[in-house]
Amino acid sequence: MTQTEHILSALPGDVLSGLRQADRLWRAYCEDTLPHPTVIKESQELLGTVDWDVVICGGTLGIMVGAALAQAGWRVALVERGQLRGREQEWNISRNELQVLVELNLLSEAELEQAIATEYNPGRISFHQGVELWVEDVLNVGVDPVFLLDTLKARFLAAGGQLLEHTAFEGAVVHGDGVNVAAGDGLKTRLLIDAMGHFSPISRQARQNRQPDAVCMVVGTCATGFPENKTGDLFASFTPTQNHCQYFWEAFPARDGRTTYLFTYLDAHPDRPSLEHLFDEYWRLLPAYQGAEIAQLQVKRALFGFFPCYRQSPLQSQWNRTLPVGDSSGNQSPLSFGGFGAMIRHLKRLTQGVHAALEADLLSRQHLAMLQPYQPNLTVTWLFQRAMSVGVEQEIAPNQINQLLSSVFQQMEQLGDPVLRPFLQDVVQFPALCQTLLRTSIYHPLLVLKILPHVGLMTLLEWVIHYVNLGIYAGLYPLASAVRPWFKEMPLAQQYYIDRWLEALQYGSGGDYEDMQR
Repeated sequence: MTQTEHILSALPGDVLSGLRQADRLWRAYCEDTLPHPTVIKESQELLGTVDWDVVICGGTLGIMVGAALAQAGWRVALVERGQLRGREQEWNISRNELQVLVELNLLSEAELEQAIATEYNPGRISFHQGVELWVEDVLNVGVDPVFLLDTLKARFLAAGGQLLEHTAFEGAVVHGDGVNVAAGDGLKTRLLIDAMGHFSPISRQARQNRQPDAVCMVVGTCATGFPENKTGDLFASFTPTQNHCQYFWEAFPARDGRTTYLFTYLDAHPDRPSLEHLFDEYWRLLPAYQGAEIAQLQVKRALFGFFPCYRQSPLQSQWNRTLPVGDSSGNQSPLSFGGFGAMIRHLKRLTQGVHAALEADLLSRQHLAMLQPYQPNLTVTWLFQRAMSVGVEQEIAPNQINQLLSSVFQQMEQLGDPVLRPFLQDVVQFPALCQTLLRTSIYHPLLVLKILPHVGLMTLLEWVIHYVNLGIYAGLYPLASAVRPWFKEMPLAQQYYIDRWLEALQYGSGGDYEDMQR
């Protein structure tokens, strides 16, 4: 019996079976054997009447959008296949980012404080045989998902929303005047929002079941028995490349122990390892990483998953009256495996945009696609993801990735918080990127030259296009913001176009970061 089998089989909830079920899904992705879902159909007939303005499928993150829309006066139904309840493991984020929940009246200040289960400082970034640096107030707050979702559920219901728990989404037919959603006894709505996550059948159908361009695989635990440590690791590695994978680690103090993650970036090649194998690696390396023997630990829960990423993201609406949000849309960089942070970042923009679309009755595919626009500050991160992964038939120097990351982060640290902190919060800005690339090229030219054969010429050329677009967005956003007041009194339809264009520039350039810090 392997250590993974021994430890996970002792946990409540048949965790080992869940891991192997996730591995079967991962293998289907790698071998391209997933069934092709056809859950959305279209009809030329009219529904005539609808009962709801919005139906949201997927409650864990969908409840945030649902509660905000219900409080704005819209008729909202939320469909959740199980019970709408947060998991025990905390969601890590920065305190300033959470203020949007208060701003949207989803939490009071007192409730926000109650939702914060843990808080620590500082966080470490370190690389094998390379730089070690420390930052404060980044991903240092652990939110209690159980309390947060219970509070949002209460807000949603108090505002008149209807929650359908233990109700599976089975499909939907898009009509000219609404959507007939097959869930429960059936729901007729003006707009269907897909918040069912990475493996949403709607998103899979929209993407035509194509293989992901990249994957982040993650395993970890929350456990007690570690040496006392009130700091965290945001991004750490202490080994060279192994098994064509560069292993990275995160660690956070948690309310009932310490959470440690092992993750790696790779593609969906058939020869890639399983999650169970990655867990075996986790147990092998954890003692050296945290200074504790496995026998000393009392494991409370195990965490695992894989997160597919697509270059064509965010996923725009493929049908009228349907909108993917959160992980369903891929509205986060390929470096991030936490959908909570991305949802929080875009929550205000999405809820205000949906409100405006409903108000002006702009629910066509083209109108809704403006709510998930092209964002060059996300697409430029594909080069970083590629530089941190190794193909199964590719050979690079064992410590090349560590050396590259160590050099880049060293330059960002010397440039200061305005450069380092946004990147750590999944926001890339043009001035910061330019300064980092320039300094890295000057001080480590040979290391930079190694990137080309590693990532490939086409990847680099594609990145240059997004890099130039990032610069254009960064230049246009301040100009557009200056003239924004001139358009305040325009009709609803025109105002919708203008606001969405300005938001595309703001978020696409990373210009929303300053709002996050207020």
